Amino acid sequence: MSSLRQGEEIPISSLNETIEHEEGENEGNSHSGLKNFLWHGGSAYDAWFSCASNQVAQVLLTLPTSFSQLGMVSGIILQVFYGILGSWTAYLISILYVEYRTRKEKENVNFKNHVIQWFEVLEGLLGPYWKAIGLAFNCTFLLFGSVIQLIACARIWSFIGLGMTTYTAWYITIAALVHGKVENVTHTGPNKLVLYFTGATNILYTFGGHAVTVLTLPSAIAMYWAFGDQLLTQSNAFALLPPSAWRDAAVILMLIHQFITFGFACTPLYFVWEKVIGIHDTKSIFLRALARLPVVIPIWFLAIVFPFFGPINSAVGALLVTFTVYVIPSVAHMLTYKSASARQNAAEKLPFFIPSWTLMYVINAFVVVWVLVVGLGFGGWASVTNFMRQIYTFGLFAKCYQCPPKGPPTNHTLHH
Repeated sequence: MSSLRQGEEIPISSLNETIEHEEGENEGNSHSGLKNFLWHGGSAYDAWFSCASNQVAQVLLTLPTSFSQLGMVSGIILQVFYGILGSWTAYLISILYVEYRTRKEKENVNFKNHVIQWFEVLEGLLGPYWKAIGLAFNCTFLLFGSVIQLIACARIWSFIGLGMTTYTAWYITIAALVHGKVENVTHTGPNKLVLYFTGATNILYTFGGHAVTVLTLPSAIAMYWAFGDQLLTQSNAFALLPPSAWRDAAVILMLIHQFITFGFACTPLYFVWEKVIGIHDTKSIFLRALARLPVVIPIWFLAIVFPFFGPINSAVGALLVTFTVYVIPSVAHMLTYKSASARQNAAEKLPFFIPSWTLMYVINAFVVVWVLVVGLGFGGWASVTNFMRQIYTFGLFAKCYQCPPKGPPTNHTLHH
């Protein structure tokens, strides 16, 4: 099965109610064509744009801090390494989606007006216990603003989002290089285990969302080269770059992009909630919007309670992304194809660079062990420790996280 066909069968749309549409329907109708361009997706290109645009978001601004915690060499190595691991598990997830759908189509199951979600794939391939595991980790993970499903959303919106992040990434890179090294810059990382594994787990989180290395690596390198250890106390790269129209444009684009990404990230949670309350098949936009409020309000509340830009990425990465994105897909893939007949009748054959199922199992086992030991074990310890320090330092409902301290009041200010 070709990659295009595989992309077409990854059954998720984040902006419309259906997972597939009649390709020949309403041909020649310009209104229908415009609607499809804006709202429909389903190809391999849509899936790629969606993954790239959704996940290369605010991590652009936090990865330079990870470099200051890891040091230049470790930062580069781990970005490449976790980029490969994230791409691998994205591949596993897509394979399991295709396998599930292929098996169900043989049973004459119709997916019209139904969005297949990850927990349904796990239930269909491995049983109800795996459905419960998938729901528990995925919903919690999504609650904190990320998404596991390969959402093949409309290409135009994903393309716009990717354009925004591309501009921001190269603005940060060029601005840091033009700015040059700050006076007496130091590059002491790594110097603390807590910070080292916090930074490593932030990168694990980044590529757990299947981000794109080519955008994140140059900007992180340039910022760390220019500002060094200043990044240890500033998780937002924008805060260190000098004011300019270029920076203002990047800030505005990232804000717009965050609104788009928020919608993408919440969509799977919306679908789960709609299925729970029994309105997933309704065509009433008003009813669905009203039903989604109980999902949105808790997310906004948590964001206000814990505005820890950067450290929260590492904590979520260690405690949730490890299982949701790395461990569960790897183990599920091994169990799905554990029998000889399952391997023989697999909907997708092994890729050309994996000559045997033995090697496939070795790679999956390595991913599981590495992520559990380094990501969950060391990363969990470091990230939770750092997260608690943020609470102790800034408190809950912090009005201005990591803002520079205000100077002492002057006589002029006291009289006014």
